[in-house]
Amino acid sequence: MASVLYQSIEALSRDKGIDPGVVVSAVEDAIALATRKYYKTQENMRAELDKETGEIRAYVYKTVVEAPEQIEDPVNQIALDQARELAPEVEIGGEIRYYKPTDVLGRIAAQMAKQVIFQKVREAERDTVFQEYNHRVGEVINATVKRLEPQDVIFDLGKAEARMPKREQSRLEQFSVGERIRVVLQRVDRAAKGPQVIVSRAAPELVQNLFQSEVPEIYDGTVMIRAIAREAGERTKIAVMSRDKDVDPVGACVGMKGMRVQSIIRELRGEKIDIIEFSEEITTFAEKALQPAKVSRVSITDLGEKQLEVIVDDTQLSLAIGKKGQNVRLAAKLLSWKIDIKSEEEKRQEVEQQMQAMSGGPATPIEQVGELGEAIIQKLVAAGITTVEGLADMTPEQLEEIPGIGEKTLEKIGTAVRHYFGQYEEGEERPLPTTPNLAEAAHLADVQAEEEIEALEQDLTQAGEDRPSEDGSGLISDEMAEERLAEVTEEGAALADEGAEAVVPGRDDTSELLAEHHPNTRAVHSDAVLEGNMDEPRDEIGEHKIDEDGV
Repeated sequence: MASVLYQSIEALSRDKGIDPGVVVSAVEDAIALATRKYYKTQENMRAELDKETGEIRAYVYKTVVEAPEQIEDPVNQIALDQARELAPEVEIGGEIRYYKPTDVLGRIAAQMAKQVIFQKVREAERDTVFQEYNHRVGEVINATVKRLEPQDVIFDLGKAEARMPKREQSRLEQFSVGERIRVVLQRVDRAAKGPQVIVSRAAPELVQNLFQSEVPEIYDGTVMIRAIAREAGERTKIAVMSRDKDVDPVGACVGMKGMRVQSIIRELRGEKIDIIEFSEEITTFAEKALQPAKVSRVSITDLGEKQLEVIVDDTQLSLAIGKKGQNVRLAAKLLSWKIDIKSEEEKRQEVEQQMQAMSGGPATPIEQVGELGEAIIQKLVAAGITTVEGLADMTPEQLEEIPGIGEKTLEKIGTAVRHYFGQYEEGEERPLPTTPNLAEAAHLADVQAEEEIEALEQDLTQAGEDRPSEDGSGLISDEMAEERLAEVTEEGAALADEGAEAVVPGRDDTSELLAEHHPNTRAVHSDAVLEGNMDEPRDEIGEHKIDEDGV
């Protein structure tokens, strides 16, 4: 009996891959439950298997109290007098057990015991599977395709089944029943029906394992894999470094004529792989991570937030970003930094906007400088100079580097910029405002009037006379005004005889200008200066100027 029972327990343990002690415990629990059910009691009952005889006996366990009136739980407590009838040596507070016959158990109790045993064995089997695979998460294991579902693929691992969800599959792969492939053990979930093993073919660990298998330098530790960024079915970027300065890490991974990396690509069904040399300098690492695009420069914008700004040539921008942003996205994963990628033109515009914000005024398009001419403007715009402010900041040496800009063109550009900002050298004529732009014409007239007044006051001061004041003091006398008017008239006639253009000196309009800008002194001007029939010469000169200018 004992031999047959233990042989059955050992056979069941081997078949389910569980410990024999777990099966023995399941049998004991099943007998205790069946006995309690048969006697219709809730007493604390336990069963024990005698390893020598193979007999299973059920016992009831109770706690001893002093007197019957102290019993609070009749199911689990017994009085001292009654307990000593069963065990004379028992004491108060001790535990006593007594036998319950099991040979009276019928078919129903036996069927119940069988169900309990199977349930306990299944639970033990699930725990065994969970413990076996839970500590192997991240490993690459071999699995056989068992069946195909609409979204998932079910694999046979030998002791358990594994599931590969749609998100863990590569779009390039198709599976067939019975195919044996390598998968990454992603995680093990506890479920009501047993542990759920999840495997993946999209995890970066699969690429790492393939390189360890194909590249001896990685297997022995000479070459190290520092980071992997992967989008399964599309592209993978892997950063490697060498502990031996004589070993090229990228060349070791590629292999002779690319044989090593091609073997990995075939395993991944044609997925693209970029092998990059790792660098501790983050800016250098970023340049390599964005390959095959060529990077102009990299700068750290926020060290705490791990943010980089990458500038590339306009022709390299789309290549650096990649299809649907894939290249820059993988580079950011590889570096574990945020990457803000811009073209040279975008960066230039950003700088111009910042300069505009700092200066407090809008940037002026270079097309508004009419003196440059359309040909020069086109050359400047082609060189990236689009604003007057940007042109003004350029040095002559920088402008000469632009194709088609020579010394004469450079001189013309300098003159046009000076004139645009209102800077005229001695002898240069200011352009008259055009008729449609009345606001600019009025502003220019005010500026010229102010300059004439300042010149007049300066001339009077240099001549030893007092500067005119608002109360009328310091003005010249009538006789002196007539003398100066005669001098001016003679000078104007002499110039006219020589064929020169008549120019009205600023001081001829002394009284009028002072009257305009100093209203309080208008009456004084009329008495002190306008006597002596000065209107006729002034009108003649004014008419000559209007005709000459064509206004």
